[in-house]
Amino acid sequence: MSINWFPGHMNKATREIHDLLPKVDLIIEIVDARLPYSSSNPVIEGFRKDKPCLKLLSKSDLADPEVTAQWLEHLQQDPTVRAQAITTQKPENIRKLADTCRQMVNKKIDRATTITALITGIPNVGKSTLINTLAGRQVAKAGNEPAVTQRQQRIELGEGLILIDSPGILWPKIENPASGYRLALSGAIKATAMQEDDVALFAAEYFMEAYPALMQERFKETDLPGEGVPFLELIGKQRGCLGRGGHVDFDRTAALLINEFRSGKLGQITLETPAMAVKEHVKVAEIRARKAQEKEDRKKARKAAYKAKANKKG
Repeated sequence: MSINWFPGHMNKATREIHDLLPKVDLIIEIVDARLPYSSSNPVIEGFRKDKPCLKLLSKSDLADPEVTAQWLEHLQQDPTVRAQAITTQKPENIRKLADTCRQMVNKKIDRATTITALITGIPNVGKSTLINTLAGRQVAKAGNEPAVTQRQQRIELGEGLILIDSPGILWPKIENPASGYRLALSGAIKATAMQEDDVALFAAEYFMEAYPALMQERFKETDLPGEGVPFLELIGKQRGCLGRGGHVDFDRTAALLINEFRSGKLGQITLETPAMAVKEHVKVAEIRARKAQEKEDRKKARKAAYKAKANKKG
């Protein structure tokens, strides 16, 4: 599966981050607490090597707290990573992150010492809002649409801490189909990148399987359908998303379900667990290995054909 949305500024930002990394002391990566695996950029992970990384699980007020606890434990199995759940509802905890950054960097802190932290994350994950909270003023443009920030910005927080803000970047190819759906469901990918009704069908099936009690409570149904399409039909009829002839308008129903998830009206939901991520990571590695082998086989076949053609001429 390939998401066809990788704007030019993202490509440029990826190159700039690669060049900047040797000059920074710490990486702050913001991921969505509802999808910590799918919203973590493998490009950044490949760049950083053993550089300290503070992983911030944003929008944690919208995520399942039990699963968030699992994710924090899972992420901190890497000794170079410290993980923390954050929410804009508790800005006082966000303001304490400057002290956390200082603790993670092995430098003697004095007036002449500065710590440079690169802050990064996928689009629409709350990066600009976090920066403004840390700075105590409006220094980064925030919005509900992906790709608001399009250039690097240097922000001095005082007391020797400098933040470098980079544009939200995706990676050119999302090879895990489930990750693509989760990113679209969270709003990290623009609505034009995927069919909204497909995303809603993926969501409906997952919600019924992982959070049936929340769905029963929200839609006042004790007996939920066993499949996604009948569930969407039930929602459409209940909420009056009807078209001509009284048939369910699936586009309106899809938009309604997605918006209710994003706003938290469905309840605290997390789209993936560490156990799911481990299995999917193995599958992605297998896909990459297979594609690499297929590419090598095609290369060998072209060489063999070229040699055969040359021998025939000779």
